[in-house]
Amino acid sequence: TGPMSSECLGDFLRITLNAEYFEDKYLSLFVVDQSGTAWELDEAMAAQCGYTVTHTTCRSIQLRASALSCHSHLEKDVFTVTVQIKASHTPDMSNATTHLKSASCHYGPWSPREIKCENNYMEVSVRREVPQTIKDFVQDEPEDWTFVFPEAKAEEASIWQIVFHQPEEKRALLMSNAWSAGYGLNATDSRVLLRVPYTAIHVQLVKVGVLLLAPQAARLCRSNQIPSLQDQGIAFSVLRSSIFYKYQWVILMVDTAVACPLDGVDYTNKTITWTVPKYIPPLSAGMTSLKDVLVEAGVDLHKLSAKEMASRKYVLLNELTAITMKIPVGAEGGYYKTSVSNGQLGVKYTINLFLEHQWEDNKWGLTKHTIIKEIETPFEQAEVAITSSLNLSAGLMNVTVGTFLPDAELVNLTIEGVVVAVPEAVQQGYLIHRTRYANGSKAYAIQVPLDAPSIKKEYMREDMRAYTLNVTLTFITYPSSETFVVPVVALSAVKDAVLPSATGFCDGRNLHLIITRGNVDQNWLPFISDWHLTQEAAQKYNYILRDNGTHLAISVPFLSPHVSYEAFHTSAIKASFYLTLKDDITLAQRRDFSVSCLFSPSELIQCLPNGTVIITAVKLVGGEELDTALLVLRDRQCKPSLVTERTATFKFNVNTCGTSRKFNSTTVTYENEVLYFRPGDLIPIYQLKFLCFYAVEQTADVPYESKKNPPPSIKPGSGCLALSLKLFKEKSYSEPYQESEYPVVKYLREALYFEVELLQPKDARLDLNLDDCWVTNSQSQDSLPQWHILIHGCENNKDSYRSVFHEVNYSPRVKFPQHLKRFEVRMFTFVQGTSLLQE
Repeated sequence: TGPMSSECLGDFLRITLNAEYFEDKYLSLFVVDQSGTAWELDEAMAAQCGYTVTHTTCRSIQLRASALSCHSHLEKDVFTVTVQIKASHTPDMSNATTHLKSASCHYGPWSPREIKCENNYMEVSVRREVPQTIKDFVQDEPEDWTFVFPEAKAEEASIWQIVFHQPEEKRALLMSNAWSAGYGLNATDSRVLLRVPYTAIHVQLVKVGVLLLAPQAARLCRSNQIPSLQDQGIAFSVLRSSIFYKYQWVILMVDTAVACPLDGVDYTNKTITWTVPKYIPPLSAGMTSLKDVLVEAGVDLHKLSAKEMASRKYVLLNELTAITMKIPVGAEGGYYKTSVSNGQLGVKYTINLFLEHQWEDNKWGLTKHTIIKEIETPFEQAEVAITSSLNLSAGLMNVTVGTFLPDAELVNLTIEGVVVAVPEAVQQGYLIHRTRYANGSKAYAIQVPLDAPSIKKEYMREDMRAYTLNVTLTFITYPSSETFVVPVVALSAVKDAVLPSATGFCDGRNLHLIITRGNVDQNWLPFISDWHLTQEAAQKYNYILRDNGTHLAISVPFLSPHVSYEAFHTSAIKASFYLTLKDDITLAQRRDFSVSCLFSPSELIQCLPNGTVIITAVKLVGGEELDTALLVLRDRQCKPSLVTERTATFKFNVNTCGTSRKFNSTTVTYENEVLYFRPGDLIPIYQLKFLCFYAVEQTADVPYESKKNPPPSIKPGSGCLALSLKLFKEKSYSEPYQESEYPVVKYLREALYFEVELLQPKDARLDLNLDDCWVTNSQSQDSLPQWHILIHGCENNKDSYRSVFHEVNYSPRVKFPQHLKRFEVRMFTFVQGTSLLQE
């Protein structure tokens, strides 16, 4: 309990920083000496002073200290270490809180030579041997030492210098210089210590072989004689050195060779095999015999009994030439950790083994060799399980991702290409839960609202819809800070599709289609055949298109280019309008709708009182090859005045175009027909008869009395009239030329469609009449030459292409037809003689 806890493990003290107290904080570690001075513990100092910092699977931090570490206090085989931790929420360590921990451990008995192999340093301590003959000698004076060896200090016992035995030379360093080079040296009353970082400049890499014994060598071993060896290449980090230290008036020398294995690990059949040779030449120099005293092993510095090893399926083999440990991958005592390779998620099994080998030889007596070995298996790719389900009632998609090891943490989500941190995703409505299991692993449950941008809804078929979640999760590993991503593409299909439906009806002149939207057509577009029906396109044909998000309403006039005429009888004509909804990306046809109605044929005929007849002929379904521009009346010189793809409109007088008439007592009947002939044929393949009935004039006696009424008169007046003259692109008068499109280029005999409109006042009692209209060769209306295209409201009869008036009818744009005049003029140019005045 508390922020820190301690544990004594042989000649090591372990202090554990509780993750609950220090998680998500910036830390600084210090070691406090006996005077109270705090020394910051960085990587270099840790290796020089006998400290190792590691991280556990639970994200706590462990600090291991050697019994002879710097700033520890050793007294009567009890060593005490004091640690200070500063923790802050910011990297500049402002407002840091300080935690202090002091712990003591008993260690003993000491062997004459003790060698430790830690993760970041090698350490050797040797018992100091004091010559018996000088024990009672009188202490010398300091100035005597200064005269002979000025480098040697005058204290009771101190290290003077260290000599490194390199293959090519020997090199001596004074203690102060060796300390500056990163070596840790110390001398107590009873021992001399050397600590060497693996990165030290004088460290050598030496291959040490496992002994292969011939029968003769085996006999030598049984008699405790050192056999010959054959190098099989286990790499050792080796430093051969001698330390000179002063004792009273004598300078003594001690061999401080140290060697630690760097490999010797093999992975086969899901088993870790760790081999350590017993005979290590740098440590066995000068020996002639070697005898095992003790071989013990364990995990995390905890020694395990034979029974405990058997329960974990560990195997410890103390063979003639080597010590071998075999650990099943995944066995108790180790742990799996998250690993990332080339962006791929994987795992590695890690176990922190240690081996203690004590032997007796004829040079050193007893040597204790303690090796701490953190073994990590090769990268093994891992698959991430992803499950999903849909909760329609709650409006959520549930996704479970994992499991993950404790050292992996979800930090970001990529949503629609934007990276957001987990707290921000929660603010956007994503519910993220972390589930922890008994073995420390965890999984993430993510609930996403169905209306979130990362969930796409797609109509599949019939009543099925697919909900697809597409997000990318970014994880970070601790403490290595590696990142990996997990793409999440979750798909759920449910029967909740509501397709759009439609109702249709007709009034006297229009076909109406009202589509009620469902939940699958947000991106479906209305099409008439291959023509996308937009608001602008609808206005072009005087269609009415309304869309309020829930309903789409289309109104189409009976006589319009996109209405199909399927049957014709004397009493009725069947007209149909077809609409298709298509996917906005693939343009795949999703839904078809239509409305069909019977209209009176009288809708196609207008018999005006002045004897003018307007008839509209329609192309029936099945007669697609018919060209409406080639329709004629009985008099084949009478051609349509207005042509569309499906209709042709004729306007003529009953006394023309081959119209016949019949009389009876009350009516006169005019009859004609619209015909279509194939080239060279005399018999029409299309025939539409029509009749106009007019009442015969009758006379009657009407008595009246004449009164002297004043004669009618017109009073001239004055006022402001707002008028406009516009040029349109076609006969439908739906799209005028804009100001940016002038000047307009036209060729001879092309039609120009003009419209004059009374803009103000909007008075239904007013009629607009055109008197004179002329064309000039320049922008000045008074310039010469001039050509009149309207004279006293009529076309110029001297013109070979006379102006044509077009009827103006009521429409959503035209509220007062009597306020507009429309006429068509054929393009011409001015000439003088045979020369063009202007193109």
